[in-house]
Amino acid sequence: MTRYLVRAASLAAALTAWQLLTSLNIDLWLRFSQFPTVADVARAFGDRLGGHDYWTDLTDSLTRILTGFLLAAVLGVATGVLVARSRLAEDLLGPLVEVLRPIPAIALVPVAILLFPSNEQGIVFITCAAAFFPVLVSTRHAVRALVPVWEEAVRTMGGGRWRILGSVVLPGALPGIFGGLSVGIGVSWICVISAEMISGQYGVGYRTWQDYTVVDYPGVFVGMVTIGVLGWVTSTAVERVGRWLTRWLPRTEYVAGARLRSAPAPVPSVPEPVREEGVRDEHLV
Repeated sequence: MTRYLVRAASLAAALTAWQLLTSLNIDLWLRFSQFPTVADVARAFGDRLGGHDYWTDLTDSLTRILTGFLLAAVLGVATGVLVARSRLAEDLLGPLVEVLRPIPAIALVPVAILLFPSNEQGIVFITCAAAFFPVLVSTRHAVRALVPVWEEAVRTMGGGRWRILGSVVLPGALPGIFGGLSVGIGVSWICVISAEMISGQYGVGYRTWQDYTVVDYPGVFVGMVTIGVLGWVTSTAVERVGRWLTRWLPRTEYVAGARLRSAPAPVPSVPEPVREEGVRDEHLV
């Protein structure tokens, strides 16, 4: 409970500082007099909540981000496992991935406009491309970091390639995969908002840019707050799903007034040697 109170207090302190700096028109090096106050943004937020356009923009942005992110998750995990497990796939796909990976996804907007017949499909493509490479790279590293003895144990018990994939590779790589998914969902939000600003119709990014062009700065901040809340909710959902799927892992917990403490691993018990009566144990002498 104390931690939640501290978090709420930090947020309240930030909002209070924002209100004071903007209402008093403080201009030092940063020009806070150009900013809307917290009260102005709250009034604009209330007006937007009562309108139809806000919820349409919210629905469109969520549909685009979820569609692109789910495609990137499936393709990224599959490609990462394939590249990590197959030398032929690494030779064929590795150079192409390394060449395309440094290109920012938002730079693909002209490609999407030329390639896809509608702006909607182009925005989903950009969102998918933004999340694809973080997921692929994290999956590849996670699969390559697996302990080889696990796979050898499955082979010893008669397991085949698919059994190894389902029982060793995917469960063992899940923590790394969800690390990439957490990064990917954040990058996806950045790129989908930018794509909506450039070529979208409806959406939170599109509406935020329209508010900027008509000098509606409280509306711009409404869009920014909406993007931040949506990004926080989706990234938290991805993290919670990852923790649920990897609940078998030992967790590190916080202890008040002490350092981090993790759950102790069970110590295997060693059975005592069986001695026959009257027989002397030489190594104990």
